[in-house]
Amino acid sequence: MQDPAEVPEQAPAQPAARPVAARILCVDDEPHIVAALKRLFRTHGYPALTATSAEEALALLASEAVDIVFSDMRMPGMDGNQFLEVVQQRWPDTARVLLTGYADVQSAVASINRGGVYRYLTKPWDEIELLATVRQILAHQGLQRERDRLEALTQAQNQALRELNGHLEEKVEQRTQELAQLNQKLKKNYLTSIKVFSNLLEWRGGPLAGHARRVAGLSRKTARAMGLAESEQQELFIAALLHDIGEIALPDEVLKRPVPRLTEEESAQYRRHCVLGEQALMAMDDMQGVAALIRTHHERHDGNGYPDRLAADQIPRGARILAVADTFDDLLAGRLSATPLNPADARSMIARGRGTQFHPEIVDVFLQVLLEAAPVVAAPPRMLASAQLESGMRLARDLVSGEGVVLLAAGQLMTVELIHRIQARERREGAPLVLAIQG
Repeated sequence: MQDPAEVPEQAPAQPAARPVAARILCVDDEPHIVAALKRLFRTHGYPALTATSAEEALALLASEAVDIVFSDMRMPGMDGNQFLEVVQQRWPDTARVLLTGYADVQSAVASINRGGVYRYLTKPWDEIELLATVRQILAHQGLQRERDRLEALTQAQNQALRELNGHLEEKVEQRTQELAQLNQKLKKNYLTSIKVFSNLLEWRGGPLAGHARRVAGLSRKTARAMGLAESEQQELFIAALLHDIGEIALPDEVLKRPVPRLTEEESAQYRRHCVLGEQALMAMDDMQGVAALIRTHHERHDGNGYPDRLAADQIPRGARILAVADTFDDLLAGRLSATPLNPADARSMIARGRGTQFHPEIVDVFLQVLLEAAPVVAAPPRMLASAQLESGMRLARDLVSGEGVVLLAAGQLMTVELIHRIQARERREGAPLVLAIQG
């Protein structure tokens, strides 16, 4: 191979294609060597800087961005080993190539170990090998930059995903709370609709007024005392509100007289109300458990009830509880006797039916519930006109219309919308309403 100093500048090798430009620094204490390298790299599209000492090269590196450094091994002052070691420490992304004679192979190995040299090439060099080394270095650097870019992109995406997951968790929590509130509102509206439906019976007046609500309250207290699941308590409460819904089909003459004073034909009509109530709920899939309780709430423990003459544990537990609460309230209202009974006599009648008409355990729990419901001396209610009502107030007594219809039940919570409806009714009817509000 020719000495690099003798390579004529007018006869460069012809490149196959223009490579991607890269800044190269050539360092050698012999000016003709760095000049030859510069011509070679420039011919192949690589801008090149030159320095004739390590100190000069370090000054250039401090001010110029360089991709590859070609350095001679033997230089006065700081030699190639020391120089490339400094380059590795200060500019680790700059690739390092050592140019050395055959006699300096051992020193080249040391340079590879200490200075992190990418490759060493012997002088005089082979142009093809030299240019191939440049291309390999640039390809390697490109892969490194792409790897770094992808790692940075991955980190950014992971961070974005973490933030998104955090936001998603917040949104899921928020949506869960919204759904829970909506579900609670639906349950409340559902129960309100049931109560409104049950109030239809009270329009018939007489002993039916308030009966369903009282029976529902007693049934739920008994079920709670027996440790029934919340879902079973809720089903029983709804069944109690609707247990007499089949009586809508009965004539007023049947409903106005106590059951013992009904004729045989009227008694047969009356006994049909359990079946009619069940049939009224036939189309409602989620009310079939309630419908079963309505059908069986007049069955007896001894099997002499109606409509199916079920006995003992054949009767659903909710229906057994409902039977006791229903009978107790009917005794107080006079539906089962010529005159209404007082609470003590009504309790005695329930106790008498233990083991025959009623399930023994349920009778025991029911009577205990009545005993534990000690009367509470409440503050007298405040009588307020509709204009004095405020949101958050609660009714102390039923609000009854002039026709005897219960408009609002005791315990009803006043809301802004409800107050507006009350006031609108007053304006339509032309009759002021006075409401009993809990003190």
